[in-house]
Amino acid sequence: MIISRTPFRISFFGGGTDYPAWYNDEKGAVLATTIDKYCYITCRWLPPFFPHRYRVVYSKVETVRDIDEIQHPSVREVFKYLNINRGVEIHHDGDLPARTGLGSSSSFTVGLVNALYALKGSMVSKMDLAKQAIDIEQNRIKENVGCQDQTAAAIGGLNRIEFSPGDQISVQQVTIPAKRRQELQSHLMLYFTGFTRTASEIAVSQLENIPQKRRELRAMYGMVDEAVGILNSNTDICDFGRLLHESWEIKRTLSDDVTTNNIDSIYEVARKAGALGGKLLGAGGGGFFLLFVEPGLQAQVRAELSSLLRVPFEFENLGSQVILYQPERYEFE
Repeated sequence: MIISRTPFRISFFGGGTDYPAWYNDEKGAVLATTIDKYCYITCRWLPPFFPHRYRVVYSKVETVRDIDEIQHPSVREVFKYLNINRGVEIHHDGDLPARTGLGSSSSFTVGLVNALYALKGSMVSKMDLAKQAIDIEQNRIKENVGCQDQTAAAIGGLNRIEFSPGDQISVQQVTIPAKRRQELQSHLMLYFTGFTRTASEIAVSQLENIPQKRRELRAMYGMVDEAVGILNSNTDICDFGRLLHESWEIKRTLSDDVTTNNIDSIYEVARKAGALGGKLLGAGGGGFFLLFVEPGLQAQVRAELSSLLRVPFEFENLGSQVILYQPERYEFE
């Protein structure tokens, strides 16, 4: 039996510049971190006592004889990609709901690829893991997704991730003192808006708008290095929050699907209560809202947003890991 654990991510700056439609013409970059909320994948070779060959357990339970019968697109295409030719059982468990802007679908794909490699008795580097997950999602499942989620989930930590023409990806860890890192984390609040959406569907309109939004996307790209500069300096950490607000004001113009009246209302209430900045995580439309609030004002924000679920979190540094490796002790004839 194998269990993989893969973190979800929070993207601070640069979202939208990690799509090939953008970075194959101009460079893209994001500043993102993984958090201590995870996707768990349990898998094992299925003993030959059952009428089905594949069992996949997530929000549904699928028991099928042929890979092509599997409805879950990521499971089906990962099985094909890795040439799984024996019966397999897969279980998925997540700390947070899917389709909420935390890169959960990519964490699932990364974690599944990692677990199945371990099941087959091999392993790949974290960067290869990210690139294979990107290939599966973009070219096999044909989803309108970027490249930051898979890279962040596979590698872990607080990173500046750059995307260049020719699908080149480079990861630079943002090395800041532990005190500065804790200062950043202490100013962040994560709220679930209660709305879920499919990122691939929201991204369609953003991709269509790229030719008309080059100025905005260049500005969002520039904010990545500006944010890294704030973290690596002795300036007021609140400048990071103010920059988040500037970035959100730009992002919400990329497509009519990015925000909604309800989301705008939540943000307006938070700002009046003391939040310096924030953003809706992921492509938009719903999910989790990240707020930057000075610790002394957080009680006031909590009171004003008491109808929403707040999710405490901490940064994590490990990325996707195999946390249980228990090879089979027998072979069936």
